[in-house]
Amino acid sequence: MSSSGGKLFITGHNGLVGRALLRHYAEKPEWQIITRTRAELDLRDPHATNAFFETERPDCVILAAAKVGGIKASYTQPVDFLLDNLQIQNAVLSAAHRYDAKKVLFLGSTCIYPKVVEMPIREDSLLTGPMEETNAPYGIAKIAGIKLCQGYRHQHGRDFICGMPANLYGPFDNFDPEHSHVLPSLIRRFHEAKRSNAPFVTLWGSGTPKREFLFVDDLASACAFLLDHYSSAEIINIGCGWEISIREAAEIIREIVGYQGEIKWDTSQPDGNPRRLLDISRMEKLGWKAKTDFREGVAHTYQWFLENRATART
Repeated sequence: MSSSGGKLFITGHNGLVGRALLRHYAEKPEWQIITRTRAELDLRDPHATNAFFETERPDCVILAAAKVGGIKASYTQPVDFLLDNLQIQNAVLSAAHRYDAKKVLFLGSTCIYPKVVEMPIREDSLLTGPMEETNAPYGIAKIAGIKLCQGYRHQHGRDFICGMPANLYGPFDNFDPEHSHVLPSLIRRFHEAKRSNAPFVTLWGSGTPKREFLFVDDLASACAFLLDHYSSAEIINIGCGWEISIREAAEIIREIVGYQGEIKWDTSQPDGNPRRLLDISRMEKLGWKAKTDFREGVAHTYQWFLENRATART
C-alpha cells in the first residue's frame, strides 16, 4: 500500500524519534498530524486508547512510543521495560485494528536479535538464539509487538509493518546519566568533565563493543519511506550499514566537545552485546539510504544539547 496522505497519529511525539518525525512531516502538508502527550493519553490504558481512536480515526499510525533506556535502566527495571511496552503495543495495535487504521508502522530495536549472531544481522536471525541478558525484557516486549503485528496481518489482513532501527541519537535525546543510551551519555559526561576541568572520565566496560549509530532524522526519513513503499509481514532493518567501537566513538565525542582529560575504562562493568551491525540490504533494494555522517550527526546533537540545556532531559 502507498500512503499518499491523511491523518497520521505519531505516538511518543515528545521523544527522540517522535520529534524527528514531527520535523520530517512538517514538510509534508498532505498529512494531518495527530499527537497526544502522556498526560492527555496514557497508551498503556486500552480504554483510553480505544476512545481516542474512536474519536480521531487516524488513517496511519507510527508506533514510536516506548519505555526506553540504556543498559543500566533496562537491567534495574525489568518489570517496567517489559510491562509498559507490552501494554502500549497491545492497546495501540488493538485500537488500530478495531477502528480500521489503514497502515501501522511498529518500531522495534536491535535488542530483538540474539546475543551471538552472524554479522551483519539479517532479519531472519530473529529467535535463532538467546538474547543479551541486560536488555532482554525490552527485546522480548518488542518481539511480542512484532508477532502481534504479523498476527493482525495474517488473521485480519491488516497492513501492519515492523521496522528495526539501529542505535539512535540526535536532538531531544535523553541525556540523563541514569537512563540514557551510550551516545547522549558520553556527550553529557564529557561536557560536564570539560566544565569542571576533571582530569579523567570513567566509562563503563572495555570500550571494545562495536555499534551502528543512526541519526534520528535519517530514521524519520526511513519511516516515511516505509509507510509509502513497504507492505510485508517481514520485519525490515533500518540502519546506516557502518559500525564504530564505543572507544572510537568516545574519542570522537571527546574531540567534538573539546574535553582534554583522560578516558578510563571500568572493565568490572558490563559491555552489553559485542557487536550490533544490521544487514540493511532490504532497505537499500527498496531505494532508501541513510545520509548523515557520524561526526556531523554528533556535532549537530552536541550543538542542540548546548542550546537546550534548560529543557533537555538531563
